[in-house]
Amino acid sequence: MRRLLLTVLLFSIPAVAAGQMGPPGPPSIVTRGQATLKRAPDQAWVTIAAETRAATPAEAQRLAADAMTSVQAALKKAGVAPDQMKTTGYSLQPDIDYSGGRSRVRGYIARNQIDVRVDTLDRVGAVIDAAGASGATSMAGLRFDLKERAAVEREALSLAVQDAMARAKAIAAGAGASLGPIIRIDELGEIPRPVPYMTMRAETAQAGAQTPVSPGEIEIQATVTLTVAIAGK
Repeated sequence: MRRLLLTVLLFSIPAVAAGQMGPPGPPSIVTRGQATLKRAPDQAWVTIAAETRAATPAEAQRLAADAMTSVQAALKKAGVAPDQMKTTGYSLQPDIDYSGGRSRVRGYIARNQIDVRVDTLDRVGAVIDAAGASGATSMAGLRFDLKERAAVEREALSLAVQDAMARAKAIAAGAGASLGPIIRIDELGEIPRPVPYMTMRAETAQAGAQTPVSPGEIEIQATVTLTVAIAGK
């Protein structure tokens, strides 16, 4: 009797679970909308580093400090304010020589790295040249951006939603139906950030004429998915 009761309960569980499931949602259309905006950049970032080598850690650090102090002083003369310079990396490591299956410490390498924000694009070349002539050993990752990037991103999102809605209307019209209320809107992925534009050694900035810089355009992209109910025919 107990075994029979257990069997009845086991077969009753799926029926109860099925009864608890809600009714299916209304028929809907799911579309994807995209938008791309192109804008001329009005801001630049340059990564500048000073790397030094010496026989002792202390000497390598001292030389790196002197070099970066000289670089920052030159940047200030070029019109870069202190709040536009930010230290983004510092390292001190042994310079190891591997030879004949053995290793020995030849000295030490110190590296000091800063990011410099340039708010006037026609000064980018002058900033690069000033850094290269004052002690910087490398410059990498020159990239361009927008001061009001957030506003442009929101505009792109709005246009992407409009694109998705236009697609949904086209699908509904093709089916002889009309659209009902919006059920859901999702933003897809992250909006791409600007990628490094160039990499250069400091020596190229000392060739004579000011380093030419071409900002080009920045693309701001947005993608959304739209789920909208079908009202009927």
